[in-house]
Amino acid sequence: MGHYISRRSLSEQDTLPQGRISFNEEAPPHYSSWRVDRGAAADVQANGTIGEVRVGMEVKAGGQETECQGSRQEGRRPSIYSSVDAVPHLEFYSNATATGRVRRNRPSLETLRKAFEGEEQDSAVEKTRQPVRFGWVTGVMIRCMLNIWGVILFLRLSWITSQAGVILTWVIILMSVLVTSVTSLSVSAISTNGRVSSGGAYFMISRTLGPEMGGPIGVVFSFANALGCALNTVGFAETVRDLLIEYNAVMVDDINDVRIIGTITVTLLLLISLAGMEWESKAQIIFFLVLMVTFTNYFVGTVIPATPEKQAMGFFNYRAEIFVENLFPDWRGSQGDFFQMFAIFFPSAIGILAGANISGDLKDPETAIPKGTLFAIFWTTLSYILISVTVGACVVRDASGNLNDSLPFNFSEPCDGLGCKLGWNFTKCKQSQSCSFGLANSIQVLSLVSGFGLLITAGVFAASLSSALAFLVSAPKVFQCLCRDNIYPYIDFFAKGYGKNNEPLRAYILTYFIALAFILIAQLNVIAPLISNFFLCSYALINFSCFHASITNSPGWRPSFKYYSRWTALFGAVISVVLMFLLTWWAALITFGIIFFLLGYVTYRKPKVNWGSSVQAGTYNMALSYSVSLSSVEDHVKNFRPQCLVLTGPPNLRPALVDFVGSFTKNISLMICGDILMGDSQSVMSNDKLVKWLNIRKVRSFYTPFKVHLMFGCPICYRSVFLSHMFYLYTASGLGKLKPNTLVLGFKSNWKECSPYGLEDYVNTIYDAFDSNYGVCILRMMDGLDITEELQCEDNENTTNIKNDEIRTVFQNKQGKKTIDVYWISDDGGLTLLVPYLLTRRKRWRKSKVRVFVIGEQQTMENERKEMVALLQRFRLDVHDVIVMIDTERPPFSKNLKGFEESVASFKLTKGQHRGEGSTEEQRTECPWKVSDKQMDAFRLKSEKKVRLNEIIRRNSKHAALVLVSLPVPQSDCPSSLYMAWLDTLSCGLHCPVLLIRGNQQNVLTFYCQ
Repeated sequence: MGHYISRRSLSEQDTLPQGRISFNEEAPPHYSSWRVDRGAAADVQANGTIGEVRVGMEVKAGGQETECQGSRQEGRRPSIYSSVDAVPHLEFYSNATATGRVRRNRPSLETLRKAFEGEEQDSAVEKTRQPVRFGWVTGVMIRCMLNIWGVILFLRLSWITSQAGVILTWVIILMSVLVTSVTSLSVSAISTNGRVSSGGAYFMISRTLGPEMGGPIGVVFSFANALGCALNTVGFAETVRDLLIEYNAVMVDDINDVRIIGTITVTLLLLISLAGMEWESKAQIIFFLVLMVTFTNYFVGTVIPATPEKQAMGFFNYRAEIFVENLFPDWRGSQGDFFQMFAIFFPSAIGILAGANISGDLKDPETAIPKGTLFAIFWTTLSYILISVTVGACVVRDASGNLNDSLPFNFSEPCDGLGCKLGWNFTKCKQSQSCSFGLANSIQVLSLVSGFGLLITAGVFAASLSSALAFLVSAPKVFQCLCRDNIYPYIDFFAKGYGKNNEPLRAYILTYFIALAFILIAQLNVIAPLISNFFLCSYALINFSCFHASITNSPGWRPSFKYYSRWTALFGAVISVVLMFLLTWWAALITFGIIFFLLGYVTYRKPKVNWGSSVQAGTYNMALSYSVSLSSVEDHVKNFRPQCLVLTGPPNLRPALVDFVGSFTKNISLMICGDILMGDSQSVMSNDKLVKWLNIRKVRSFYTPFKVHLMFGCPICYRSVFLSHMFYLYTASGLGKLKPNTLVLGFKSNWKECSPYGLEDYVNTIYDAFDSNYGVCILRMMDGLDITEELQCEDNENTTNIKNDEIRTVFQNKQGKKTIDVYWISDDGGLTLLVPYLLTRRKRWRKSKVRVFVIGEQQTMENERKEMVALLQRFRLDVHDVIVMIDTERPPFSKNLKGFEESVASFKLTKGQHRGEGSTEEQRTECPWKVSDKQMDAFRLKSEKKVRLNEIIRRNSKHAALVLVSLPVPQSDCPSSLYMAWLDTLSCGLHCPVLLIRGNQQNVLTFYCQ
């Protein structure tokens, strides 16, 4: 960067006032009123401070009870520094929208600096009834255990043990538990990294990975829970149907009986859910007690001596030879392989999120979810292993159930198999494959082994109904949280809650009808594959959320649960995806298709939420890492990009300037909209709204306001402060190598009427930009760039008000086959050629043809043209035509020259001001914008050439879409008014936009490969 040498005198810099610069990154929070007495308030306001201090509490609509009066008083205890300053308190860090509780706000920095010392007035907070909250046992552990135990435990585990053997059955169980345990560790880490609200898996994924991934999973997970309710209800209905068939009480037929029973059952479960979480929790406890009795009944039955009837069915109590025989697999039928058995068993392990799904109804989710989920996995895994071991040690694979197959003491019939050693001959049914009993043939083995068979049927009922009820409660809770976030349209109707627990009654009804629709199918095999894949997809994203949050090293990732690893979380994510395809590949493809469709919608819509996700942290890490690594790389001409600092003021007031620069910087280089606020002036819009305005117009730019506080009203102080802050803007903008190298500003069309100090500042801004080694671009349009007056006229006349972000400019239109005329008068390093090339890469400018005009002589015109064409070809620039101007040395028309002199006439020194050399120097010092006759004569030739060049431009570029002209460099001895007259003359008389452009005299184009 070049040295900073300003035209401003050192005496002016010495008068720089001690103002302050504030960076308004976000709007201050809202506070409730804290008033001082009127007399004191009047004194404070008279002294320039505020008369009302806002310190109190912000209460959410329909506010809820605070924790207690004592904690409220403690939260408002003042600091020893000030009665307004507050001591640290937990409530200052709570999120009112997430917890639904009363939120306290600490006083803002502005309040602390200006606040009047006084006493607070406590506001009354209405008390409401506390909602029902559950602990880790009833809220998480029991709920998860009931959701994990299901019909597969009672009706399929014994059959899986027969097919896979005890050893591989343990492998299947442990593989399933491995996935669920790793997922539960990730759930525990996420749930202890801050307050968890209602929404379960959706809430955790969305707040960790952002709405793009959270939204699709919220929809899929809610739907999967509704299908889970249908699956378990159909399982219950099939068991009841089998009992009806056994007792000859069939109502219609097999399928319709399942539909009738399932419809009645899911309706009763809905009524229990609508009664409230208290009733639902009591029902779950009853189901849990029934299952405990069922397990006790089973294990007691294994030690009760088997009767001859049970022996005929294959049950012989604990026998070592039976256990050894059943250790190894015996694959049978079309489903006889390891992964088919795994696919059948895995749905019995998917209930680990039942507690997390009602996180909003837990007393302490951060403690309850990890403890309850891990204990539930431990006890259910233990029950699976014990049942597979005991049933494998007590029951043979094949039995006939015929009492006549018992062997006498002296038998001579041929007998083969383990039954012969136990006194039974099952050879005949085994060879004919007509055995009806045993592990491999009957699904009622647990009823056979148990002491009282009907209790196993009660256990099947309890397991299926408890799982169905848990799914019926989970789906609405998750869907309600998704609807509240307003990520997808037309679903906010289901976000409304009722009662003290904020029950999602509308979502309950929706879940009921979805479950009922699948119950009417009455076939488990149709819906079971999708459910497993939906849950595995959720597990994969939960594990990936934990992994991604861990590797971003965000300071906000501080889970109190420490027993997790980023690598185990990554392993859980990978193995979940692998299992999705191994179990049912077509269901996995359907699941990912739905996920990607919903992901694409959320990505396109870009919901306006900010949850501090790990994706944001990862983006920051990548940007920081690349910026630091880029700083160590030397600049190369091949990688030059015009990184623009655009002096737009508020960007919404100069949309044409913003659109033009965005046309050649979007997705290519840096663009910063700079705004200097002088004195008490305020931007018409807040910083956030201006950034939003830029995003709506699809302009990729930063917005950087600098606020200047003036302590004195003198013009010299004003100029000194303004130019000093302009220099700060040059030097402080950007980061590392991502710093501006080109200054872009609009042409000062009112330079003749404005304050001379403003004119001097404008030219000094250009001068200082060159001092800072910047290139400079000045855009001029026939109608000007500032639309402030147009917007004010529309408001005053009450006409149809066009939204500011919908105002179209010429740079948003397709330019067609018009030309881009480049008047390359001075070699600036190639910036004058690079900008039009970047423009023609855009869709709106793609058909435009670039013409390059250069200065030459009549005798050497052809050679100069060929040289320029060769140069442009070596630069690989697609230029339509090169035109050599040979008439630039002709004198301009007298009318045009007279118009130029008239534009400078008001800035010339009068005759009375020419007395003596000393008085002239004093005038030039006090009024540097004034032009003397001596200066006019010295710069006359330059002035005439610029008038002549304008005549050529107007003649050749009548129908151009854009004209680029080399910008003359301001000289230290050239008055600012004369320089502005040159710029005005060069760009006047054209209907198309004109860009006066000048590089920093360093190469930005090269034809070398290195």
